[in-house]
Amino acid sequence: MEWDAIIIGTGMGGAPLGYALARAGQRVLFLEKGRSPQQPGTLANSYAESHFPTPAAPAPEHRATLQRAGRYSDTVRTNAGPRTQHFVPFIGSGGGGSSALYGMVLERFFPADFAPRAQHPQAADAALPAAWPISYAELEPFYAQAEALFRVRGTPDPLRAGGAAGWASHFKTPPPLTPAAGELFDFFAGRALHPYRVPLACEFVPGCSACQGYLCDRQCKNDAGRICLQPALAEHGATLMDECEVLRLDATRSAVTGVVCEQRGQRLTLRGKRVFLAAGALETPRLLLQSASPHWPHGLANDSGLVGRNLMRHHIDLYVIKPKTPAGFDNRQKEFGFNDFYQHGAMKLGSVQSFGRLPPVPVLAASMADDVRQGPLPWLAPLFKLAQPLLQPVLRQFVEQRLVLASTLEDLPYADNRVTPAEGDARLAIDYRVRPHDAARIAAMRRLMRDALKPYAYDLVKQADNNQRIAHACGTCRFGDDPGSSVLDANNRAHGLSNLYVVDASFFPSSGGTNPSLTIAANALRVAQHIVAQPIN
Repeated sequence: MEWDAIIIGTGMGGAPLGYALARAGQRVLFLEKGRSPQQPGTLANSYAESHFPTPAAPAPEHRATLQRAGRYSDTVRTNAGPRTQHFVPFIGSGGGGSSALYGMVLERFFPADFAPRAQHPQAADAALPAAWPISYAELEPFYAQAEALFRVRGTPDPLRAGGAAGWASHFKTPPPLTPAAGELFDFFAGRALHPYRVPLACEFVPGCSACQGYLCDRQCKNDAGRICLQPALAEHGATLMDECEVLRLDATRSAVTGVVCEQRGQRLTLRGKRVFLAAGALETPRLLLQSASPHWPHGLANDSGLVGRNLMRHHIDLYVIKPKTPAGFDNRQKEFGFNDFYQHGAMKLGSVQSFGRLPPVPVLAASMADDVRQGPLPWLAPLFKLAQPLLQPVLRQFVEQRLVLASTLEDLPYADNRVTPAEGDARLAIDYRVRPHDAARIAAMRRLMRDALKPYAYDLVKQADNNQRIAHACGTCRFGDDPGSSVLDANNRAHGLSNLYVVDASFFPSSGGTNPSLTIAANALRVAQHIVAQPIN
């Protein structure tokens, strides 16, 4: 049959889009490379790493375990200064995509994020447009729709216009702050900062453990699979093919004619009136570049040469803080944040939010050992392994007796920060380096956080320049009005192709300074409204 919509990926772009199209009566087929969480043998309520035979960083030999836990299981190659590293990124693969693993914060971008060039006048070499092809005002009603759909709980950010009488009036009430989080909330408020309860897509069922980093099976985490994919399948006639890898898209010069995929050893070519890529900002450009043909010799939809370029991943650092509250407090939830450093003087930085609990000690120790092994002094790895038993009590204190804040710094787009297909020992390759302008902004945020936290003791876990921490990847198929400087148009349709759209974070022309999930979902609902209004040929 010919589907009205074939959607490749079921995360925060693909699932809300498909849900909206199926509700409107369209015949929707979801293709998902990972497993459906409803399959027998799914690993929930614990990190995949806790099921490895011995403590280790994720590697190809853990593929089956990672897949059962909703995790991406392929190897990525990345540059790290003069060295090349191989790693398995911590992103989702399965029903709900990365949202099935996320910490459930659904935060809006600020209106200024939609005019990025003016926010970074010193970054002359960054590929920042003057403006997104849509405004905050155009996206605002879809932000509200997405917040209501995902049943967000939180309180208004006092630094945003509107307050409780405006954009946040539909938020549900969050549970009370835990004691240690309440201590820090009051501390920051006393420092003339503006903390608020971050918007969380969580039901907070009794005994909720937040499930950050792993699947939740308690009908508590409102991810894209639970909120959009499952209702689309159960109530609106959509179909899901899971464990289905899309190999390439066949196309003429003007339209996609077939989706070539493989499911459990069977190769198929599927036909859809419209095809939507929502595989994530790493996999979507890889697939487009893999779909080169005589009609598209440089990759499908790549007349601009920008497919895979302008990769952004946010610069994230962790601040591990020892509160005055006695040990034994609950540190699992993301509870509060503040945006006083989002725009600091003439410098745009980003947001600060509760991080939740760090991964278990064996997971942390294995990750640290891998960082040492692939770092500039790999000969230290055997010594680190010997020292691990001594380090574990220290790590346990970090996990159980500390509160963690994460600073999320806006990353800027540069054409040579990019994703490309790889061969041999990796599925794809990431080329990425931090520019001097951005290194200065990272340093400025660290100074501001140091001053804001005085007199608290804390440990800074520097992750901002670590290519293996590929948080919030976006930007690799940007949208815009000019086909020469963008891959997609303002409605996320690929330039030059009548029926191909991209609705994951690839479309971002700038990254903002906060979590991207809500913006992805809101835009998917916007695109769905546009599609429903168009006749189906």
